[in-house]
Amino acid sequence: MLELDELVARASAVRERAHAPYSGFRVGAVIEASDGRTAVGCNVENASFGLGVCAERAAVSAALAAGLSEWKRLVVLVEAPQPVAPCGACRQVLAEFCDELEVVLVTTSGLRDVTSLSELLPRRFGAGDLGEGRDAD
Repeated sequence: MLELDELVARASAVRERAHAPYSGFRVGAVIEASDGRTAVGCNVENASFGLGVCAERAAVSAALAAGLSEWKRLVVLVEAPQPVAPCGACRQVLAEFCDELEVVLVTTSGLRDVTSLSELLPRRFGAGDLGEGRDAD
């Protein structure tokens, strides 16, 4: 696994590329796989607000596109007074791909909060909840 400071630096760099002209709330995210490879994402807002993409889901897409598996850690960096957790939709998307994940929430001023996906989403909805006859693939 990479040093946390390296992941925070990558989240900071990608946060600078966020497209947030409406909220001004730029977010950078990094997913680290068990082999040390990473994928980054930033939030991308849209004038049609519902079409925006969160940084965490952008990182999920990048990780999948790069063939990263066995995710171990997610770093989310924001400029805010306190660390900010992923939204509910991002939590559910992350839970689709990993049972457990260390989640490190960081501010640009250096505050850090380490939690886990299971703490953020304790009773997740998964393929097993779809009932019999559903293919989980």
